[in-house]
Amino acid sequence: MEQPICLVGIGKIAVDQHVPAIAASPDWTLAATVSRAGSVEGVSSYMDFDLMLAEREDIRVVSLCLPPVPRFDYASRAIAAGRHVMLEKPPGATLAEVQALEAMAKTACVSLFATWHSRMAKGVAAAKAFLAGKVVTEAQIMWKEDVRRWHPDQEWVFEPGGMGVFDPGINALSILTEVLPAPVHLTSAILKFPENRQTPIAADLVFSGGVKAEFDWLKQGEQLWEITICAGDDEVRLIEGGNRCVINGVEAAGTVLEEYPALYDRMATLVKTGASDVDLAPMVHVADALTLGRREIIAPFAF
Repeated sequence: MEQPICLVGIGKIAVDQHVPAIAASPDWTLAATVSRAGSVEGVSSYMDFDLMLAEREDIRVVSLCLPPVPRFDYASRAIAAGRHVMLEKPPGATLAEVQALEAMAKTACVSLFATWHSRMAKGVAAAKAFLAGKVVTEAQIMWKEDVRRWHPDQEWVFEPGGMGVFDPGINALSILTEVLPAPVHLTSAILKFPENRQTPIAADLVFSGGVKAEFDWLKQGEQLWEITICAGDDEVRLIEGGNRCVINGVEAAGTVLEEYPALYDRMATLVKTGASDVDLAPMVHVADALTLGRREIIAPFAF
């Protein structure tokens, strides 16, 4: 039976991913949206979030697709109103505020889901299963894309809390923290900031356990989202953002659901079982990079 859900923040990611995923789901029906600028044809549209909460008691689940900085305010109001909450990645602007939301959700007896869509990529489960119990000797992340293509004119990504290149880079870190059989920690980082921006546009990271990462938001031409992990003589390659897994040269079978449909399937399970899922491991690595990283100033950036 489909449950009504409200989608808050009707921007590019909502239109491209969330709306189609909800439409295709046997668990959900999009019953309302909240946005200052966007709407979905045939769906009740609100500009005032509190009004939606007051008028639509039938909607017990809210999916937040806002940028990270305002997300805590909306999530806390939804939880206070007894709604289950689904958070687009990254789940918030700071670790402390997401931890606060987790405590609020527990007190209110509602489900909170800090989503990491790249963990749902089709090849990730196979990589995790193969690496279980093994000792990783080295790993290399290459995550390079064009910010003008994926975040056109979205100035918020370069404002404090926008995370800059870590907005896509955290997708790679979400996969890494999912598939590694043992945790790693950051040991050094170089962060490249355009002289007119508040967040980095490129980053080189070094972790314990022989793990390295290169993030670049100025990649033109073919986009690159790859992770290579070695465990002794074994090699696991996750390519196309984790949607393909190649183990020792042989492609492994992938999962059936696409990333966002898999997230909404997971949210349905959490609500049914009264559970929450708030894993902050990818965000910890970003916070560590911003704390430990050496800052380099480069040429100004403009969309």
